[in-house]
Amino acid sequence: MEIKLIGHDCLYQVEQLQQALFGVDAVGSAVSEVRKEDGIIHFFTQITVGDKVTCGSRQLPAENEDIRAFYRCLRQSYFDAALPHLPEPPAWGALSGVRPTKISTKHLLEGGTAESAGELLKNEYYVTPERRSLAIACSESTVRAVKLMEKQDVSLYIGIPFCPTRCSYCSFVSRTVGKKPGLLEEYLQALLQEIEMTGKVLRESGKTVRSLYIGGGTPTTLSAHQLKKLMTAVSSHMDLSRCLEYTVEGGRPDTLTSEKLAVIKESGADRISINPQTMIDSVLSACGRPHTAQDVRRVYGQALDAGFRDINMDLIAGLPQDSFDGFCQSLDELIAMNPSNITVHTLALKKGADLFENRQKLPSRQEVARMLDYSREQLAKAGYKPYYLYRQKYMSGNYENIGWSRDNRDCLYNIYMMEELHPIISLGGGGMTKVSLTDIKLERFHNPKFPEQYIQQFDKVLSQKEELCQLLKTL
Repeated sequence: MEIKLIGHDCLYQVEQLQQALFGVDAVGSAVSEVRKEDGIIHFFTQITVGDKVTCGSRQLPAENEDIRAFYRCLRQSYFDAALPHLPEPPAWGALSGVRPTKISTKHLLEGGTAESAGELLKNEYYVTPERRSLAIACSESTVRAVKLMEKQDVSLYIGIPFCPTRCSYCSFVSRTVGKKPGLLEEYLQALLQEIEMTGKVLRESGKTVRSLYIGGGTPTTLSAHQLKKLMTAVSSHMDLSRCLEYTVEGGRPDTLTSEKLAVIKESGADRISINPQTMIDSVLSACGRPHTAQDVRRVYGQALDAGFRDINMDLIAGLPQDSFDGFCQSLDELIAMNPSNITVHTLALKKGADLFENRQKLPSRQEVARMLDYSREQLAKAGYKPYYLYRQKYMSGNYENIGWSRDNRDCLYNIYMMEELHPIISLGGGGMTKVSLTDIKLERFHNPKFPEQYIQQFDKVLSQKEELCQLLKTL
């Protein structure tokens, strides 16, 4: 759908809402205009789809210099014009960002109540009752996590952008180990140097680690010996005395063994992810995941034997060849296992994934909606509560990913990272460090994306750490 802007250059804000409401393949046109007259800012949108033309408008006093109010009116005028073209009101209303809970979280942290946050999401953003409840529950978890923070806190992310093979839905920047077996060891040696340098940065800037997450890719693509080397470097160069949570993304059950799980636990991690995505073998095969549901059961038992009590397990709603019944069967089995966290993702069709070009036998939008409804009902009935959520582009049905926890065993890293509550320092290929300077301004430091680039441009990686150190000292 074409977009024409008049009187403003906020293409990103309009484009994101348009994609959320209409998808990326919609045909039509939209005109978004902003003009100032007699002390009033007028927002006007006209949308044409086929022979149907609709309009929406909003107004804002010109003396109001709040950029959030400006963006809100811009989106509201677009939403008003878009609504007559939609088959039903969208679940997230006029919210288009990946972090819809930021609004309710900010409201609660400023002294608002759950009830007033709900009214805000309803009246200003047109969010449906179900999604309002989800957002507020997650924001309440964020408020609890904020109370655990101190001014000097940061969280660390260490990325291992390697996998044994590539899943059909995956768009992450990663390398399959089989193609370049020597690259992984070379990458690890560079990463160990970045860990040492980051430890120095933290000491000099007076920052302490509050949560630590080793992710990927699939970190457990590393051998037990390599995992030991990596995690020993972390504990040697980082002060983890204030670290409340240390997670390793196990991810693929076919990469996990009793030996690796023992190494991870003995090296300091107290939380691990084991991600089946589905417990239906035919769906696993269709996704290019070479493990079986029985492998998931085996590895989960091994993780318990190794001493892990905080275990996350992922499911994806909308996988190829899956069905409502198959998804329900998978979820029911995970609930019976009783992990501390269950994360329910909605399939996102991204351009970097093989599935983007071959979208055969995907469940319908309606079927995905039924899957998500079932997951909310059953997880709540089993005593799980939503603690964080986020959205992605090209997500099936424009829904969301939700992390659920029991006994308030929320993943703190997920909350701190998603809500951008304190600096997130990322190491490794593709890592993006984010430092909040104000509640609307971030400073970002990007590591080179691919392992080869990370190794080749390693001097740049280290020089950025020096720049980061100076910035952290000002906070």
